[in-house]
Amino acid sequence: MSDIGLDLEVGDRRHRRHRRKRSGLGCLAVIVALGILVGGGYFAATTGIEAIKDRLDLDPAADYDGPGKGKVLVEVQEGDNASDIAVTLRDEDVIASVEAFTEAAMQNPDSTGIQVGFYQLQRQMPAADALEVLVDPGNLIQSALTIPEGWRVEQIVERLASETDFSKRQYNRLLRQPGKIGLPNYANGNPEGYLFPATYSIPPNATPRSILEQMVARWRTAAAGAGLEEAAERLGYTPGELMTVASLVEAEANRDEDRFKVARVIYNRLETDATNGLLQIDAAVNYAHDRDLGVGLTLEDLEIDSPYNTYKNPGLPPTPIEAPGDKAIEAAANPADGPWVYYVTVNLRTGETKFTEDYDEFLRFKEEFKEYCATESDNC
Repeated sequence: MSDIGLDLEVGDRRHRRHRRKRSGLGCLAVIVALGILVGGGYFAATTGIEAIKDRLDLDPAADYDGPGKGKVLVEVQEGDNASDIAVTLRDEDVIASVEAFTEAAMQNPDSTGIQVGFYQLQRQMPAADALEVLVDPGNLIQSALTIPEGWRVEQIVERLASETDFSKRQYNRLLRQPGKIGLPNYANGNPEGYLFPATYSIPPNATPRSILEQMVARWRTAAAGAGLEEAAERLGYTPGELMTVASLVEAEANRDEDRFKVARVIYNRLETDATNGLLQIDAAVNYAHDRDLGVGLTLEDLEIDSPYNTYKNPGLPPTPIEAPGDKAIEAAANPADGPWVYYVTVNLRTGETKFTEDYDEFLRFKEEFKEYCATESDNC
C-alpha cells in the first residue's frame, strides 16, 4: 500500500481553481506549509513560525464545530499532497476550508503516512477529526482477495464471483474480449495463465473490468521482472510458449529450488530425442479432462484425444494450463543448466525431487516413490 508524503503546498492548480476567501491564519498556513517531498514524508520550514504568529493579528481558518453528519466516501489518490486531499474534502463538504486541514496536518506527525485508497467520513467534520480518520490505515475501505498460484481461469472466476459483487457471467463476458483487459497479443485471446496469482486490494469502486485489468497488469510486472520477452528470443521460443512452460513448471514443482531444473527438463525434452519430444506431464492431461491437475492418471485417461495430451502429442500444449507465479515465470525464462530429462518427486511431504538423464536411474527413483507411498503416505 502506497504512503502519501504530504507536500503541504497550497498553491497548486487544483487549489487555485477552488480558491475561497482566506483568513489571516489561513495565509500563515500557506507561508508555513512549504514542504519538500522526502522519502514519503516532508519537512516544513518552521523556523520563526511562533514569532510570525506573535507579530500578526490573525483570525483562525474556517472550521466546522462537528461532530459531523451523514456519510461520504472519499478517495486519496496516488500523488495527492495535503492540499489535494484538503480540496477533495472541502468539495465534498467534509471540511470547511483547506487551511484548517493543512494546519491540522502540520501539527500531526502521522499525516505523512496517509495511504492511498478510500475512506468513509462524514460531512461537516472538524478538520482535525477528518485527519484522524485518514491517518489510521484501519479506516481504509477495501477487500483483500487472494488468488493462489496454479489456479485455472475457471477457478479464478469462481473466486472473483464469490468475493465480489459481480457474477461469473460478467467476468466471463469480459474474458471473451481480451482487448478490454490488456492481454498481450501472444495470448491469442486466451486468458489462461495471464490472471496473475496474488493478493489484491479491491476498492469499493471496483468493476469486473478494473479487477481483471489489475490482475493482467500484475502479470505484466512479473513478466517484465523475469525478462520474459527477451528470454523467449534468446531461447528460441515465443513469449506465449514460455508462459506455457511456466504453467507446466508451476504444476510440476513444489519447491522454488526445483523449478529451474524442471524448466530445463521441459526444454531438454523439447530439444532432444530422449523422449521423442513427448513431455509426458500428467497435469496437462488432467487439464484436457477439465479436472484437478494433481489427480493421478489411469491408462484410460492417457487415451484422451486432446492437444493437451502430452503423452501422445510431442511439443508444448497449445496454451498455459494454469496461472504461474513469479518463480515459475522466472524459471521458464532462466532455466538451470543441466542434462536432465527425467525427474521424480520422491517425497510428497517435503517435495523432494530427484533429477537424472539416465532412464534406469529414473526407474529407481520411481521405485523409491512407490516405497514412500507404501510406508509413509496415504496421499499417493
